[in-house]
Amino acid sequence: MDSKPKKRGAMENGDTGEDSVLATLIGNGDDLGPLVRHAFEMGRPEALVHQLKHILKKKEAEIEVLCKTHYEEFILAVDELRGVLVDAEELKSDLSSDNFKLQEVGSALLVKLEELLESFSIKKNVAEAINMSKICIEVLELCVKCNTHLSEGQFFLALKTVDLIDTNYLQNIPVNTIKIMIGKNIPIIKAHIEKKVTADFNEWLLHIRSSAKDIGQTAIGHAASVRQRDEEILERQRKAEELNVSGLGDVVYSLDVEEVDEDSVLKFDLTPLYRASHIHSFLGIQEQFRRYYYKNRLLQLNSDLQISSSQPFVESYQTYLAQIAGYFIVEDRVLRTSGGLLSADQVETMWETTVAKVVSVLEEQFSHMDSATHLLLVKDYIALLGVTLRQYGYEVSSILEVLDNSRDKYHELLFEECRQQISNVLSNDSYNMMVMNKDSDYENNVLAFHLQTSDVLPAFPYIAPFSSMVPDCCRIVRSFIKSSVDYLSFGVNSNFYDAARKYLDKLLIDVLNEVVVTMVQSDGIAETQAMQIAENIPFLERSCDFFLQHAAHLCGIPVRSVERPQASLTAKVVFKTSRHAAYLAVVNSVNSKLDKFLALTENINWTAEEISENNSEYMNEVVFCLDTVFSTALQILPLDALYTVGCGALEHISNSIVAAFLSDSVKRFNANAVMVINQDLQKLESFADERFHSTGLSEVYKEGSFRSSLIEARQLINLLSSSQPDNFADLVIREKSYNALDRKKVASIVEKFKDSADGIFGSLSTRNTKTSSRKKSMDMLKKRLKDFN
Repeated sequence: MDSKPKKRGAMENGDTGEDSVLATLIGNGDDLGPLVRHAFEMGRPEALVHQLKHILKKKEAEIEVLCKTHYEEFILAVDELRGVLVDAEELKSDLSSDNFKLQEVGSALLVKLEELLESFSIKKNVAEAINMSKICIEVLELCVKCNTHLSEGQFFLALKTVDLIDTNYLQNIPVNTIKIMIGKNIPIIKAHIEKKVTADFNEWLLHIRSSAKDIGQTAIGHAASVRQRDEEILERQRKAEELNVSGLGDVVYSLDVEEVDEDSVLKFDLTPLYRASHIHSFLGIQEQFRRYYYKNRLLQLNSDLQISSSQPFVESYQTYLAQIAGYFIVEDRVLRTSGGLLSADQVETMWETTVAKVVSVLEEQFSHMDSATHLLLVKDYIALLGVTLRQYGYEVSSILEVLDNSRDKYHELLFEECRQQISNVLSNDSYNMMVMNKDSDYENNVLAFHLQTSDVLPAFPYIAPFSSMVPDCCRIVRSFIKSSVDYLSFGVNSNFYDAARKYLDKLLIDVLNEVVVTMVQSDGIAETQAMQIAENIPFLERSCDFFLQHAAHLCGIPVRSVERPQASLTAKVVFKTSRHAAYLAVVNSVNSKLDKFLALTENINWTAEEISENNSEYMNEVVFCLDTVFSTALQILPLDALYTVGCGALEHISNSIVAAFLSDSVKRFNANAVMVINQDLQKLESFADERFHSTGLSEVYKEGSFRSSLIEARQLINLLSSSQPDNFADLVIREKSYNALDRKKVASIVEKFKDSADGIFGSLSTRNTKTSSRKKSMDMLKKRLKDFN
């Protein structure tokens, strides 16, 4: 209340700044319209009027001073001022009128302005509310979308939605309650997703482990199919090459290679793994998941590498090896497609562990196996395993080396099986020449093993010179070659022909030849059986070329490379030797049979008083036995073998005669006994000459004879029958007539010779000049031999 009069007093004194400004404007002649408008707008026209009055008074005072100085000018100024005053009054009136009108119009406008401002405020609030609602709706829609993804198991989409909410919306949510609620649930949702994804991944781990066997078996089966197709292609290629080499025409062949995508053959789902890896990577815990994956797969691998103790290895090896193959096929695809989930070093570490364990298991199991068939089956599957895993970049040479290291054991088992089979064949053979009634029999038993002696197909029925033992043994050897090559192939060494040849030679020498020789030299074998075996051996020798060609064919070696003489088997030489051993066995068998009749010490009266004109009974049996042997041998054996057997038998008889004279049971003998033996020997010599000519041996051995095999006995009988036996002491005569006799044997024999019959008057009745002369000559021979010894 007190401040207002003071202010008004100050204005009345003209000290205010506003008066100075207004006076300056008036003094400068500036337009006062804006100032007047401003005063009315501010609602202070009275103050403006008051100021103008104040300025007027001030100007009047100034005018009065000026008027005193310039009267006339003052008068003029006063007149002008009065005109200004009139104008001011008019202006004031106009201003009042305009102000009134403005107040009337402005009041309504102010009301509208207030309403407009209130509308603007409401509009702003509504817009803000709408914007907040939109944000909340978007966030809630994302939350609903996230829940939908969670319910549908689309965890990565749910996680992306949560991350979108967290990154773009959470800080901008206007409703604090919603913001707090969502902020609390985001880590819960992430933890839930991680838990669910881990659970799905764990189920996948169990599933992929149970599927690894099927994956491995499928891959190994595919490798087996590819190998079979390659073998068929190579077989066609070899046949084409052989046709070209033989000049039968130009054969065009092509190699069709079918590219097969392994991933399309092996279908297994890694989606849970990819999902888990991607989600863990999105959550920023990829390294934790890598460790978790590697740890669990390593545990599975260690479990897979343990062999079952409740099941034999030969029954479980396919499952065991297929499980390992499937495991590493999966790991290879994970390494290639998971974006760094596995490192190459980790896979290499797992593979090295597996190789060491598998090698140990195989070496132990191989050492316990006693069947070549089982060993071959396991080996073949391991070879396919190696081929399969090599395609995925795994180094399998250490595993395949186990196969190479076990090939000696495999072949030893195979040798034993073949030995048993060959022994059974020889035991069951009738040792009769095979009779073939049709060409298929001839093809299967002769042509199949290159045993034919002529390229001309024989007439049927055809009697082969060998027994069924030959083709049966050839089949066993052919089967051995196939088994041997099957084991040696697809290993570390691609050139395995030399090894196959070595084992083939060993089979023929140490098994087939040994069994045959043992059989032919056994005590219970008959001479006909021994003869047939001896005749079979040359055909076994002939089949060696076929065996070598068959081995070369299976090994992929050109057959022409093994047709050179220096490429032949050592077994051919061994069979030649065994053939001679078989002939000797035949001779021994015949000799054993002859020994039953050659009991000379019992069959001959060594001191007979009279000489029988008929041959001794034992000699008739000996000749009959020899006749039977020669007849049988002539049907079975070739002439050279017949000659060997005949000479051996006759030489044995000759030796038996000499041995009888040397026997301790013969204390003495006389000329009559010598004459009896001479008669027997003559019959034997006649038989030998007749057989030598009738069998055709005389045409082959023109300078030989069977009689020469009896030379020792003949010379001994000649000596004992000679009228001058002391000529034996003469070197020239001995070399000419008695060169087959041993001086020591002769000395022992002549000591037993007594030229008189056994009887009381024997010496008187037989004494004559001729006998006395021969006795003196014999005594002289005894003396000379005694002196010489």
